[in-house]
Amino acid sequence: MAAVRDGLAALADPAKAGGMRAYLKSELPCLGVYTAEQRRLQRDLFGALPLGSVADWQATVLGLWQGAGYREERYAAIGLVLDRRYEAYLTPQALPLLEHLVVSGAWWDLVDPLATHGVRGLLERHPAAIRPRVLAWSTAPDLWLRRASIICQVGRKGDTELDLLHACIEPNLADRDFFIRKAIGWALRDYAWHDPREVDRYVREHEDRLSALSRREATKNLARLLS
Repeated sequence: MAAVRDGLAALADPAKAGGMRAYLKSELPCLGVYTAEQRRLQRDLFGALPLGSVADWQATVLGLWQGAGYREERYAAIGLVLDRRYEAYLTPQALPLLEHLVVSGAWWDLVDPLATHGVRGLLERHPAAIRPRVLAWSTAPDLWLRRASIICQVGRKGDTELDLLHACIEPNLADRDFFIRKAIGWALRDYAWHDPREVDRYVREHEDRLSALSRREATKNLARLLS
């Protein structure tokens, strides 16, 4: 944790920090370290300072996350969750950790990578254990868990469990929150690259229930894909 914080501090650029914070609407201040620099630092440090147990890995993730003084430290925690060297640690037993990060992160830049990479990976490797939790998230009081349930299959293409996607969208169709409506459109738009006719059918069937934002996002590439 100290190495991550020291490394980020050495890369800090105050001239960029204010603009980054304003763009993200972040309560935490930013250091002004761009994504490519963060990833290089994470790659070097995670390789040089391996964590030998699941307990150490979880403790380090939580330490970086909960003790973060800057947003980039939370990005480092996410990087550690998703690092391939610790894929064996990312099991169904780690789902409470992901749930905590999603709920406490409560903003798109933190929630989306956890959902579209972390939860997606768990769903791919342990579908029987993870599917019920994803379904439960789709009706949770917390909107970020609901967003995570909707977008957690983004990128799966032909491996997408369509019934699960529809089941997660269904209880959220009437939600007026921007991030839920955007999530519905994003998930459908992503699946359209694999099966545009199915997305076209779904949008037409639910046209009176889908928000204008969800429809617009879902159909963004449909004309070209269907031609």
